[in-house]
Amino acid sequence: MAGRINDDDVKAVRDAVPIDSVVSEYLQLRNAGGGNLKGLCPFHDEKSPSFQVSPGKGLFHCFGCQEGGDTIAFVMKIDHLSFSETVERLAAKAGITLRYEEGGYNPSHQRGERIRLIEAHQAAAEFYVRALESPEAEIGRKFLAERGFDQDAAAHFRVGYSPAGWDHLTRYLRGKGFSDKELITSGLSQDGRRGPIDRFRGRLMWPISDTAGEIVGFGARKLRDDDNGPKYLNTPETPIYKKSQVLYGIDLAKKDIAKASRAVVVEGYTDVMACHLAGVTTAIATCGTAFGNDHIKILRRLLMDNGSARVIFTFDGDSAGQKAALRAFEDDQKFAAETYIAIAPDGMDPCDLRLAKGDDSVRDLVEPRTPLFEFALRQIVGRYDLETPAGRAAALDEAAAVVAKIKTSSVQREVAVQLAGFVGILDQEFVVHRVAQLARWARDKGGDTAERGGRRGGAPGMRGGAPQQPAPAPGFSGPALNLRSPAHRTERELLKLALQKPALVSPAFDAYGLDEFTAPPYAAVRRCIEEAGGAEQGLDDNREYLVAVMDAAPDNTVRSLVTELAVEVFIGKTIDETYAGMQLVHVRLRAVDRRINDVQGSLARLGSHVAPQDLAAAQNEVWVLQQYAQSLRAHGAAAL
Repeated sequence: MAGRINDDDVKAVRDAVPIDSVVSEYLQLRNAGGGNLKGLCPFHDEKSPSFQVSPGKGLFHCFGCQEGGDTIAFVMKIDHLSFSETVERLAAKAGITLRYEEGGYNPSHQRGERIRLIEAHQAAAEFYVRALESPEAEIGRKFLAERGFDQDAAAHFRVGYSPAGWDHLTRYLRGKGFSDKELITSGLSQDGRRGPIDRFRGRLMWPISDTAGEIVGFGARKLRDDDNGPKYLNTPETPIYKKSQVLYGIDLAKKDIAKASRAVVVEGYTDVMACHLAGVTTAIATCGTAFGNDHIKILRRLLMDNGSARVIFTFDGDSAGQKAALRAFEDDQKFAAETYIAIAPDGMDPCDLRLAKGDDSVRDLVEPRTPLFEFALRQIVGRYDLETPAGRAAALDEAAAVVAKIKTSSVQREVAVQLAGFVGILDQEFVVHRVAQLARWARDKGGDTAERGGRRGGAPGMRGGAPQQPAPAPGFSGPALNLRSPAHRTERELLKLALQKPALVSPAFDAYGLDEFTAPPYAAVRRCIEEAGGAEQGLDDNREYLVAVMDAAPDNTVRSLVTELAVEVFIGKTIDETYAGMQLVHVRLRAVDRRINDVQGSLARLGSHVAPQDLAAAQNEVWVLQQYAQSLRAHGAAAL
């Protein structure tokens, strides 16, 4: 078993890989103010961005689902990796050689499974690319040339060729140190009568990458008539390849999708190539499966669902393409973006269209024209005889049920009015009423409970940077947070200062006791700071200090609150020594006033039963505390 990764190397990895660059591989980030960035959370569905990244602190936090942490925690969570696998992956990205405490250099066979499978796919891709230059691959080069793709195009998309023999790739990867078990698990090889053999043989190969650009699978196109397999053969489901969660070309298109707030969904690998070469660099395709919910999540994080976002589907004009369009429309409401459909003349796909009419025709094809809802409704209505009352009624019944799924009432009404025109019903209000009735029935059956019960818009508990009143955090004893309470609000600001700007509150903060924080969750964070060495530890290296505070958290609930406070913006506009001093004084002054009240209350309850010496001591304590409180009110932070 591999040894523990050296702590200094883990720190070097954290420092070397900026969190915003890593997160940006999975979602679009925009300026959130205060040096922070925001985007749609990849860990839960939301319509407005509540996911924040603080590049300066190396932390992320979602105010919606409470996930948070550093770069390592983000990659572990989003790619389902172990700690060591994540550090190894980020180290490779940063060019850092890791040291292992117990086993010295980590041999390749001891590395994490995901990393080994990724490395196998990378080696396979290089093997296939070289094989495309072989005499045997002439049939593959001819296939590409006939579709308008030259050598440079093949190289850009890393298209390759799998030799027709039984085990060329298998023997090659064995020579690279990969075990038979790894080859079978990766899907690159499969069991044969005498051991593993190549899964792909005699085919043109397209590498399929995830959003981060790592190759996780392949799409293979049949070239020969004697190949009895399917026209397209994809990698089977593996630990790193889930066909419903990958989009071909997303690694090449993601930056332009985010920049243009536009995505073009095509049907095949050659269509993606044709679109990109024609200048439509936002094109992507599914890999052997229908466009579904997981694909929508990938695009939404890149599009950010702003008002100008567009998704254009280019389906073939045949019946299969029409069915695909209708399936896409069923998920249309999961986009905040506007969705359109583009069907080329004569039913040509983008690859054929580019060959027949050139690059301009491809660019023109994907200009939004027909809204997807209009296409879908016309397809439904077109199946009925609208010349008869019975035909119109049947068409309305089917189409109205589809329109009723539209969640925004104003949009639902507008589409219902258009549906009346499609069906040929002059009484628009009748159609609007019918659609609304179906929508109510669906809600009454509980079909829309998730939408009605879920959070909508923005970061919960936040308005203009000021926290309002979050729900009580599980796992804490004592009263829930009430941020309308001046005491809780000030305690929160002081903890944010201690985490984000420790130089403004150190060393005074480190003398504050746990009992000075009246909210149990805040007392828990104060304890974490104390166990991490105090705010003074953040003066030299704020990132390592924050990591130490998170490591001191007893559970994920406290850890989540730490990351939340570490990235949340301050209430005040000017965050300086004066502002920090005010928070320090207010928290201390309230603690002093509470102690005075406690002592006086105890004396009142005891009455004449208190011993003379105890009475004198209590009175003296009250007098000292009152003098201290007066000094705090008069001199502020100088009296601390």
